[in-house]
Amino acid sequence: MKIGNVEINGYAALAPMAGVADRAFRELCVDFGAAYAVGEMVSAKGITYNNDKSLELLEISEKERPCAIQLFGYEPEVMARAAEISLKFKPDIIDINMGCPAPKIALNGSGSALMKNPDLCGKIVEAVKNAVDVPVTVKIRKGWDDNSVNAVEVAKICEQAGASAIAVHGRTRQQQYMPPADWNIIKQVKQAVKIPVIGNGDITNAYLAAKMLEETGCDMVMIGRGALGNPWIFRDINMLINNERVPLEVSTTERIAVLLKHIQKLCEYKGEVIGMKEARKHAAWYFKGVHGAASLRKQAGNLNTFDDLIELCKTVIQQSE
Repeated sequence: MKIGNVEINGYAALAPMAGVADRAFRELCVDFGAAYAVGEMVSAKGITYNNDKSLELLEISEKERPCAIQLFGYEPEVMARAAEISLKFKPDIIDINMGCPAPKIALNGSGSALMKNPDLCGKIVEAVKNAVDVPVTVKIRKGWDDNSVNAVEVAKICEQAGASAIAVHGRTRQQQYMPPADWNIIKQVKQAVKIPVIGNGDITNAYLAAKMLEETGCDMVMIGRGALGNPWIFRDINMLINNERVPLEVSTTERIAVLLKHIQKLCEYKGEVIGMKEARKHAAWYFKGVHGAASLRKQAGNLNTFDDLIELCKTVIQQSE
């Protein structure tokens, strides 16, 4: 499919998870077959104020294309200016966050709070669209709460304002991430607009990805939490859709090799101190399903150096033999 003039060759995208979908993880997922990646959300205000932390989040490497920069904010002119500044980092696409449920984002009028004001959604898309020469997309939720399920209305307004694609998460803001996602709302949005629709919510394996594509008619699926410690999910989706046999499980040896590669990249890009702090949660995710996982996750919480991780991984390999 195409998002504006950007060719997407595949069926699954990596979702923009804060604190997770950084350059190291995006590159890894693209290596495993993610056809498209969206970076961690960045504050539009932070970008316009030249905030170092915000600007760091905008970095994209050639190994992870096509890749989008995702902005959050609620003022059309600030969003437009931030999008313009972001072009220095050569994103393929600018994505607008209209779905984040986190209180510090939503209660400040950004993220999923925008779903309460469909006209403002349209104004933001239009302002950003007029400011940049790359496609503009949006990520929305089902609605703010059960009394205001308006994903279809917001999607149509965004399409009219110039959005080139829409990603839909099948839960309201109020639901956060808990009850099963409503895939039917994705289907409704797909039937209501002419631009590509990306389905998001509850895809933890290749079979669920294929099921969502079939049931909703969406053009592509977006994987968030299902990819944590599991970048193989993108390979499996591609294999299943191409009628190849999907491996039943990933061996402990391969799991450890990929974990080490991931954390090595993380330390290379962020330095060992920050890289290893972030490595703790990633290691815990990779250890899921491994023999003695509970104890391993506990030990992962004490990692300080890359050598610590190597030693822990040696233990894991020995236990599995």
